[in-house]
Amino acid sequence: MKTLIIEWQRLLDKRNKTCPRCGSTEQEVEKAVQSLKQVLNSTGIDVSLVKKAINPVRFKKDVLQSNKILIAGKTLEEWLGARTGQSPCCEVCGDAKCRTIEYADQTHETIPADLIVKAGLLAASQVFNVKLPQVNQRKSALKLLAKKC
Repeated sequence: MKTLIIEWQRLLDKRNKTCPRCGSTEQEVEKAVQSLKQVLNSTGIDVSLVKKAINPVRFKKDVLQSNKILIAGKTLEEWLGARTGQSPCCEVCGDAKCRTIEYADQTHETIPADLIVKAGLLAASQVFNVKLPQVNQRKSALKLLAKKC
């Protein structure tokens, strides 16, 4: 079976705490991975989620490494034609301007499952050359997949 690898990395402090933005994204990533597994399993593709921690020293050198999602080695933004942005964060991140995603005229601090699913479907279709449901910027990939399942 082929495997689509989704990597997600975020800042963890000494107490293994992260900010609310990354905490919410973690829930969205897990939801997206479950949806992708349901759809891609029938095509012979497994989906694997790898969570990586960034320590505070590395975070201070490059804050945009936190809350970053890679799918098959490319960023979510590359798959979607989105842009990486920044906005002030809080708590564990201090006053850092952390990663956001700008897609379809919206800025997302928490990365929604829907965008992760769209990027995952694009990656699977290109990397493994499989025919999958088409999704566009305005349609919800999760709703589309629910109809297909």
